Amino acid sequence: QVQLEESGGGLVQAGGSLRLSCAASGSIVRMYDMGWYRQALGKQRELVATITTGSSTNYADSVKGRFTISRDNAKNTVYLEMNSLKAEDTAVYYCNAKIVIRDGLGSVYMYWGQGTQVTVSS
Repeated sequence: QVQLEESGGGLVQAGGSLRLSCAASGSIVRMYDMGWYRQALGKQRELVATITTGSSTNYADSVKGRFTISRDNAKNTVYLEMNSLKAEDTAVYYCNAKIVIRDGLGSVYMYWGQGTQVTVSS
């Protein structure tokens, strides 16, 4: 069993910064692509940022230049540095990871974190 544990969410004023962390634990052999998604109240879940095994990154247009995704493979952790936060960034943020599990078969599964609330006050 694999779990993703998120941390770093909270309340911040507009213009401020937060750093989200997501650490994977369990029967992990390797982590492939990882990412962050968010879902605002009453809206659909949307992509925020992704990072590939080769550390290639992709960002939603709404966060380009403000957010930075990174990873630490040794710690099985993905981060999201959020700067210049806006009220529109308020949402539940979800960690996502494509993981090779330790089953001797090289099986790959997609996992999601429980979500962490980010609230930006204007």
